[in-house]
Amino acid sequence: MSATTRVHAMPFGAELQVDGAVRFRIWAPQHERLALQMGGAQKLALERERNGWHSLTTTRARAGTRYRYVLPDGMAVPDPASRYQPEDVHGPSEVIDPRAYHWRDRGWRGRPWHEAVLYELHVGCFTESGSFDGTRERLGHLVELGITAIELMPLADFPGGRNWGYDGVLPFAPDASYGRPDQLKELIDAAHALGLMVVLDVVYNHFGPEGNYLGLYAPQFFSSRHQTPWGAALNFDGSDSAAVREFVIHNALYWLSEFHCDGLRLDAVHAIADDSPVHILTEIATRARQLLPDRHVHLLLENEHNEAHWLARDADQQPRLFSAQWNDDAHHVLHTAATGEAGGYYADYLGHTERLGRALAEGFAFQGEHMPYRGSERGTSSGHLPPTAFVAFLQNHDQVGNRALGERLIALAEPAAVRAVTAIVLLLPQIPMLFMGEEWGCAEPFLFFCDFGGDLGAAVTRGRRQEFAHDRIPDPQSEQTFRRSKLDWSRLPLPGTAATLAWYRELLAVRAKHIAPLLPELTRGGEFELLGDAAVRVHWRGSADTQLQLIANLKPAPAALPGPDTGLLLWQEGQVDASAQFGPWSVRWSLRA
Repeated sequence: MSATTRVHAMPFGAELQVDGAVRFRIWAPQHERLALQMGGAQKLALERERNGWHSLTTTRARAGTRYRYVLPDGMAVPDPASRYQPEDVHGPSEVIDPRAYHWRDRGWRGRPWHEAVLYELHVGCFTESGSFDGTRERLGHLVELGITAIELMPLADFPGGRNWGYDGVLPFAPDASYGRPDQLKELIDAAHALGLMVVLDVVYNHFGPEGNYLGLYAPQFFSSRHQTPWGAALNFDGSDSAAVREFVIHNALYWLSEFHCDGLRLDAVHAIADDSPVHILTEIATRARQLLPDRHVHLLLENEHNEAHWLARDADQQPRLFSAQWNDDAHHVLHTAATGEAGGYYADYLGHTERLGRALAEGFAFQGEHMPYRGSERGTSSGHLPPTAFVAFLQNHDQVGNRALGERLIALAEPAAVRAVTAIVLLLPQIPMLFMGEEWGCAEPFLFFCDFGGDLGAAVTRGRRQEFAHDRIPDPQSEQTFRRSKLDWSRLPLPGTAATLAWYRELLAVRAKHIAPLLPELTRGGEFELLGDAAVRVHWRGSADTQLQLIANLKPAPAALPGPDTGLLLWQEGQVDASAQFGPWSVRWSLRA
């Protein structure tokens, strides 16, 4: 198959022209004049356009040229639409020629969403090298496991050599600590060759605290009316918001088209404030689907407000806007069942069997009811949505890394409990997601780490230790904290690790054979029945008489439950005898066709 090139044309940044010149364009409404600096002291004046834009087209630049924009006071800043920052967030930007990479996946159109089995990973911690190349070398492991999509934590250029990615400040530039843009393209190309989709986590609710120069030349980029937990909100609805909206929309389109990503996961959209007639989320999703009508494009949300309207389907059961939402409620009900934890918001889930049943059957555990921890109502009705509108998981970067010591589930719950809740998530008709290393019982923690400079770094360490005053938490600024979070692949051949990995592979093989083909038939949520404390029966009806059923006893004591369904036994975890006595931590999946 012949190779192809992909370029997403943007109205800003450094764009190579057909004649070999480079057009530079930046929105800097705060200033009447700007200059372009390339290499040493050479400066070229930009032309002031209407509405705060400045531009210059020159033959003095080419692919590989490093450049900055110079403000009237002499400060030199990187391009906010930089495609690459070889010297980190404070250094010069580099002109990139997207046509230099020749894609081999010309026939790739993605995979249908019902086939998705997600695997969230942090490029820096997934392998010892912490690079795009290192991740590419491990893709075979994921295919053998039964994964069909990798979800990369944010790659936007962040300060320093290590970060979760949510402190990015240059959203078009893959962080240089992982490799060059072409190496990311090589990773995605290789994934597609193996049948793996690639979903990228993107952050449109805030910019990080270090290396964000936007306020110096475009303070209008930020809202004077809205705030986020991390600082100023982006201006999506005020005066001069058109340029901000286009910046973010083009970023989404850039990753989907120029990098051929199969989807995006939008971080914490509940922190995106927009009172415009057309919400920025609606415009992102609409423009993405219009641009790529012949591809499977999967757009995911993290949304603390649990708003079902973003997940609506059309008459053909296709997503109108967003494909699915990370289902924190499913995590919370299963985590509390397995661990017994009752701190913070977990108190609103522990022991509430009805919420367990509802989260598994319908998606949201709270559907407009008062949530004591929040002190307000939470969620909207979601039972009308198909199960595939939700992503279920037991672990992710937040639920592990935001703990004081970054413990994984196996450090918090009995092995039988972990197996029981895992058997639920991996066969649940919601879309399952694993967190890197989960499939072999990885014992390494996933800790909070960063690499900020100067006083900011010290302040982050101080704040983190104040937040977890009762724990001796590792210093997030220490390189050792980062290194402790890397996966230890040398453990894979060990007998216990190998057995756990084989068990996960078997579960995902059952999913691929029996659950995934059934999902297009499940156009709405299931029904649940409470069978006792931490014991539920859930069933989902497909076409004709097809019915998928789960019976689960999620407690460390046996329970007499209704007799197992007479359909095909798909999976049984724990002991279930002929008299319908369900042992501790027992799960039974069956399918009647």
